[in-house]
Amino acid sequence: MRIGLQVPSFTWPGGAAEIGAKFAEIARSADDAGFASFWVMDHFFQIPMVGPAEQEMLESYSALSFAAGVTKRIALGTMVTGVTYRHPGVLVKTATTLDVLSRGRAYLGIGAAWFDREHAGLGVPFPPLSERFERLEETLRIAHQMWSPAIGPFQGKHYRLAETLCSPAPVSSPRPRILIGGFGEKKTLRFVARYADACNLFEFLGPEVLARKLDVLRRHCDTEKRDYASIEKTTLGTVLLAPDKQSAASVISSCRTLAALGIDQAIFNLPNVHEIAPLEVFGKEIIPAVAGF
Repeated sequence: MRIGLQVPSFTWPGGAAEIGAKFAEIARSADDAGFASFWVMDHFFQIPMVGPAEQEMLESYSALSFAAGVTKRIALGTMVTGVTYRHPGVLVKTATTLDVLSRGRAYLGIGAAWFDREHAGLGVPFPPLSERFERLEETLRIAHQMWSPAIGPFQGKHYRLAETLCSPAPVSSPRPRILIGGFGEKKTLRFVARYADACNLFEFLGPEVLARKLDVLRRHCDTEKRDYASIEKTTLGTVLLAPDKQSAASVISSCRTLAALGIDQAIFNLPNVHEIAPLEVFGKEIIPAVAGF
């Protein structure tokens, strides 16, 4: 099993002037500790589950490009981009740029979008859920076409591209990995089977629900004639390493349970990540212990 790090909050001591230095320190420390991947949310306002909307929030691809410049091997991605935020052609070009500048370390993390407040606040259209899923599927098709040798038009219900030119091409072979976030059984997991290289599920769903979601994904893979084993299964959870909270041993135990379900990578956010010490504990104790799971 591999371990990833998500950074969902940038509200740290020192305020805005110190965010860059601290973010760079976190990215470098995660790289040095052996984390497999490094993720930021693609939001423009802080989300309610993390804190007030007014808290500091960085634009995701700018932040990841900055992280690419201070790291060497860790994979980089959004957890996850809302399909409504950027035109698909521009999004794919942006993810390609990250892949090229990081020498092949980019994921394209994507989902159907949900946070209506930031859409309204910044004037971004927020269509009904059914339309957002239509746009998500078209975006996935556009990504596949732009990351293929074919340069031609794309005609969809919502998007029309005259030519899917993408130069330079990605460094990743055959293309950057596509991760779809969400666990809807009828559409999201079907899209994973049809278009994606990875899925992301919430750890808090618990072992029984996670097992059911993976069974649904397996059935979609059978329908799509897709090798279920070829899809990277990831989870997202929170770990607070502290004497009265969680210990390295308890995290290792949780990872063992996830691995038994078939999870390939457990991605965690750490509320005290700015202290750096939790990353060191992961590097010295947790990451080596779970590598054989």
